[in-house]
Amino acid sequence: MSNSIILSANYLPPVSYFHAIAQNDGNVILDKYEHFPKQTYRNRAKIATANGILDLIVPIQHGRKERIAMKDVKITYDHEWQRLHWLSLQTAYRSSPYFEFYEDDFRPFYEEKHEFLFDFNVAQLELILKCLKLKRTIDFTETYEKSYESSDFRSLIHPKKGSVLQNPKPYYQIFEERHGFLPDLSVIDLIFNQGPQSKNYL
Repeated sequence: MSNSIILSANYLPPVSYFHAIAQNDGNVILDKYEHFPKQTYRNRAKIATANGILDLIVPIQHGRKERIAMKDVKITYDHEWQRLHWLSLQTAYRSSPYFEFYEDDFRPFYEEKHEFLFDFNVAQLELILKCLKLKRTIDFTETYEKSYESSDFRSLIHPKKGSVLQNPKPYYQIFEERHGFLPDLSVIDLIFNQGPQSKNYL
């Protein structure tokens, strides 16, 4: 496990998430048993739009239990968030160089319904690793551990903390002339803009 990396299962994770994976050649271990924390990348992603950064949030069912294991968090479909997310992605990236190349890979996530957020995020992670040509085995924790000897990024990659990417190099973004370079957005921003070159950026 020494070369492995411990991560949370995030929704369309930020570039820094995959930078951390690229810098560790061991397995990716996802924490199934951590308590679901609010306002994190576990159910939200940041994309660039004509109006600036937009947060895409996957709504979850809120039970009476305040503390619920990540593996047990259920997605709610009370409103049409899938249609809205896909529409937002199309609007933001339709004119990007590689959106059409990857479009059919990502569309099913906004048509099929997953019951659990963890399973939804894992399926996306498998696709994104494939898009980035990062060959990694995904494993899962069997219990909750507060800390690990391995590289533990569970709490480091957080929307309210500074990015673990130090002085990230700019890459082409569609709305860069309007907003300047926006670092550490969802990795799909990198993929749709850079395509096969995305792995080299990481």
